[in-house]
Order: sequence, then structure tokens, then C-alpha cells
Amino acid sequence: MLKRSRVLASVAAIAVVTGMGAPVWAETLQEALALAYQTNPSLLAQRANQRALDESIVQARSGLRPRLDVTVSGNYARDYSDTAFDPDSDSASASIGLSQTLWSGGRIGHGITAAEADILAGRENLRDIEQTVLASVIQAYADVIRDTEILRIRQANLGVLQRQLEEASARFEVGEITRTDVAQSEARLAQSEADLANAQAQLSVSRASYAAVVGQSPGDLAPMPVLPGVPTDFDAALDVALADNPGIRSAAYSLRAAEANVAAAKAEYMPSARLTASYGGSNSDFDQISDIGDETRLTAGATVSMPLFTGGLNGSRVAQALERANVAQINVEGERRNTLQSVSSAYAQALSARSSLEAGTEAVRAATVAAEGVRQEAQVGLRTTLDVLNQELELRNAEITLASARRNEYVAQANLLAAMGRLEGADLDPTLALYDPSDNYDRVRNRGALPWDSLIEAVDRIVAPPIVPATDAPDAPIDQQLKSEIVQTAPRN
Repeated sequence: MLKRSRVLASVAAIAVVTGMGAPVWAETLQEALALAYQTNPSLLAQRANQRALDESIVQARSGLRPRLDVTVSGNYARDYSDTAFDPDSDSASASIGLSQTLWSGGRIGHGITAAEADILAGRENLRDIEQTVLASVIQAYADVIRDTEILRIRQANLGVLQRQLEEASARFEVGEITRTDVAQSEARLAQSEADLANAQAQLSVSRASYAAVVGQSPGDLAPMPVLPGVPTDFDAALDVALADNPGIRSAAYSLRAAEANVAAAKAEYMPSARLTASYGGSNSDFDQISDIGDETRLTAGATVSMPLFTGGLNGSRVAQALERANVAQINVEGERRNTLQSVSSAYAQALSARSSLEAGTEAVRAATVAAEGVRQEAQVGLRTTLDVLNQELELRNAEITLASARRNEYVAQANLLAAMGRLEGADLDPTLALYDPSDNYDRVRNRGALPWDSLIEAVDRIVAPPIVPATDAPDAPIDQQLKSEIVQTAPRN
């Protein structure tokens, strides 16, 4: 008994220390989501990646603007021949050159289109990371609540079994029960101590996971609120997912970029025109380098170039771009199928958890009534000590199953919303201060812009190779057929 008391004291001490060490922050799910939205490393890194991707539009549009270069050179030569009159010679030159592309056959215009599509695809990837992070917050929040409830159940069970052992020992002293009944109570109490220790360890693991994704340890968490927008119709959930899932949308934008790259590769066959100008001079003696200005010259002109033979380079680039566009088209279909699978799986898990929750609620109610009845019957000798212990075990198991069912249903609903593309910050908390990736894009897009950018871009798109959709990939009817098959086999309310 002394050893058991020490174990109980140790477990209680661990619980107290853990509770004291937890700051009472992020008490509601909205607060936890807001903190993770602002500080989660994965989300912050993806936002930085998106800002880096925004620079591609600046680089693509730089082709619309003139290029200015300064060149300064110096040379020294020594002639070792016997006939050289002056074996040493040197020269210096300096010039400034200006060039402006007037028309590139569409290479610049299609490059801008591809960059814009890549940026839009990056925004969808940011949405995907945001939903993944917020889903992780929801899961961690639900795990802590579940494990806290399980720990409470284990603690209550330990107290009940402790009293049961004391009662069994007292009844054994007066000869009402045998030593076997006492041993049964001792065995169940020892198992309860082990279960309590496991519950405490699991809660510590869940708290650590919460701190990792949210950014701080959980305090006294409020009950889980109702998630907004959870669908009750499977067909409607699929339709929303096919339209809003970030994976599908990102793949579609990547396809647009790939098709623009095909057109840009074809534009390599087209002629290009540019204006050029240079100003500079040279001198054949370093000692008179200051006199370069006396021998300067201004040159200006226009250049039109047309590729006639590139050794198969342009053809290979077009073929490569076409295959990459086909890959992008196939990826769109792949993302659709993955989304269908994710929605179907999450919807089925949500329904299953709902059924388990309803059954668990009834099981706890019935087990509570049965446990009280068995305890009263045992007091008048109609039930044995083992009957009481078994009924207590059944009650605690039902309570734990119910706590797990609540968590499972909530997480399944969150996963369903994520598969649909409806688990963003604005969906979960309308008051959340949102990060808008378009702000940085709007800020950097026209960096270095000149008044004639729009005119040059419009001219460059004249007679440019058109953007043709990729065709060497599965067509939409395959997707519709797959959707029909999943709808037919999906679980219903």
C-alpha cells in the first residue's frame, strides 16, 4: 500500500507541474488559429517564397525597357619581332550603349503571361500551405481537449478504484468477502495507475505538438466551436472542391504558364527588331587617355534579325515545351482525382465519426446507469466485486471512446473543408487580419516601369504565335466518369 501511495503521489505531482508550467494563452480556437496564422514558420516561409516569385514579373517585364551599358577597356601589347619600330603599344576606349527592343515576335509578351500564371499558381500553393497549417492547428487543439478529457477520466477512475479497494479491504476484515476479491481490486487499481501515467504522457505529447504548430503551450482550452460551412451533401462538397481546391487551381495555372512557354518557344522562329545607339571613343596611348573625348563618335541605328538555322535548337525547345505542357495537363487531371479521393475519404470519416459519437453518447448513458445499479446490488450481496470492477471498466472505456469520437468528427470535418478549399483564415475567423499576397505583387509589378511599356507590350503581341491548349492528355469526360463512380459509392447521411 505504501508503494502504491508513492506512485499516486508521483503521478499527481506530474499533473500539477504540467498544469503550472502551461501559460493560459490561446484559450479559444480562434486565438490559436490567429497566432499560428501570424507566426507559423511554414506559413511565413511560403509567404516569403511567394514574394520571391513576385519578382519574376519584374524580370519578365524588363524586356519591354531599354538596356544601357557602359564599357571601358584598356589594352597593352609588346612586339618581339626584330623589325618592330616601337615594340610597346597600348590603347584605351570607353563607350556607352543603349538598346530598345521594339518587337520580339511574342517572346517578351508570352514570357509575361507565363510569369503571371506562375505567380497565380504560387498563390494557390500558399493557400494550400495555409489550409494545411490551420488544419494542423485544429487537430492539435482537438487532440489536447481529447487527451485532457481522457486524463480526467483516468483520474476519476483511479479515485473510484481506490475507494473500491478500501471498501473491499474493510469487508474482507469482517469476513464478508474473500481475499480473492481484495486481490482483484488491487489488480484493477494497479492497471489504472498505469493507464493514468499513459494518459499523462499522451497529453504531454499533444501539448508539445500544439506548441510546435501554434507557437506556444496550450492553456485552459475552450470547447471546440462549430466549424463554419461543413457540407451535408456529398455532391455539393465535390462540386465546391473541384472549383476551389488549391491543388487543382494551382495545376490549372501551371498549365497556363506551360502553354505560354510553348508559344514563347515558337516565337524563337520569328524575327525581332530593336533600336541601338552608342557613344564613345578610343585612344592609342595611355598617356593621352584624357584626349578620348576629342575622338568620340555617336552611332545610332535599327536592327532586324531573323533566325535561319539554329542547328535544331529552336525545334528542340518547342518539343520540350510541348511535353512540359502535356505534363502540366496530366497534373491537372491528377489533382482532380486526388481531390475526389480526399473529399470522399474525409466525408466518409466525418459520417463514421458522427455515428460513433451518437453511439458513444448512448453507451455512456447506459454504462452510467448500469454501473450505479451494479454498485447498489453489490452492497446487498447480489453482485460480486468483480462485477463492480468490470462495470466500472466498461463505463470508463465508453467515456474514452466518446471523447475520441468527438475529436475524430471535428478533425474529419476540418479535413473535408480543407479538401474543398474552404479552410482558409477568412473562412474560420472573419475578424482575422489577413495576409494578401497581391499587395506585394501590386507593389513590385511596375518597378522600373517606363511610359512606353504598355505600347511595347501591345506591339510585341502583334502576330505573335497564339497560345494553344495542350491536347496530349486525358480529357474532361474521364474526370466526370470518375466523379460519377465516386458519387455512386460515397456514404450518405
